[in-house]
Amino acid sequence: QVQLVESGGGLVQAGGSLRLSCAASGSIFRINTMGWYRQAPGKQRELVAAMTTGGSTNYADSVKGRFTISRDNAKNTVYLQMNSLKPEDTAVYYCNVQGNSRIGARNDVDAWGQGTLVTVSS
Repeated sequence: QVQLVESGGGLVQAGGSLRLSCAASGSIFRINTMGWYRQAPGKQRELVAAMTTGGSTNYADSVKGRFTISRDNAKNTVYLQMNSLKPEDTAVYYCNVQGNSRIGARNDVDAWGQGTLVTVSS
């Protein structure tokens, strides 16, 4: 089992900043991709940003230039720095970790955090 502990959500005014953190622990041999998804009320969960162990990143078009994902591989922790926040960024943000449970496994781990609420007021 992989446990993900998220922190950093909250209420912020439009134009403000927040930093989310997610620390992974438990039974995982190798972490491949760490990322953030979000789900707004009445909408489907969507990718916000993801980062591979090698440093490749992928961002949703709506957050490019405003959000930055980073990782501390030694701590199995991923961060999401969110700047210039907009009311439409309001959502529950979920951490996601994909990896290998053991030697020889290939991306058989797909773990989710409990979610942290980000509310941006106008």
